[in-house]
Amino acid sequence: MNTKASTEANNKGLTVPNLKFNNPAEKALKKSIHLVEFIGLIIIAIATTIAGGHAVIIMFENGAVTLGDLLLLFLYLEVLAMVAIYLESGKLPIRLPLYIAIIALARYLILDMKELTEWQFIAVAVTIILIAISTLILRYGSLKYPYKLNRKSSDTK
Repeated sequence: MNTKASTEANNKGLTVPNLKFNNPAEKALKKSIHLVEFIGLIIIAIATTIAGGHAVIIMFENGAVTLGDLLLLFLYLEVLAMVAIYLESGKLPIRLPLYIAIIALARYLILDMKELTEWQFIAVAVTIILIAISTLILRYGSLKYPYKLNRKSSDTK
């Protein structure tokens, strides 16, 4: 944060957090938070892999693979990709959860199409369209106004 903005915020009685971790206690806290993050991501990856394996076993037991099964596997793959990207870059692109939402809603439409009323079907379809438009807007924004700070590189300094 620049000095002028920090001074103005302090003049207004606001507390401006210091983003640099200089003392040992803050560094230890930051490292412990990253450790908990890492453990959580590993748990998510293991649980997703187990769920994907379970889905494959069910497909073999049924002797058939449906479109719903394939979309479920895509959901699991997207979650694993999200974990991998977060581990690699330290950032979570907001578009990935949006892709997962689109796939989940498409799967919902396919599996529950017969039970949905016309209005429910339209509502889910419009939701998919709105999420897709949001994804396009976010993609345009990331290209037009790129975010240059990489968390992993700033953590190592």
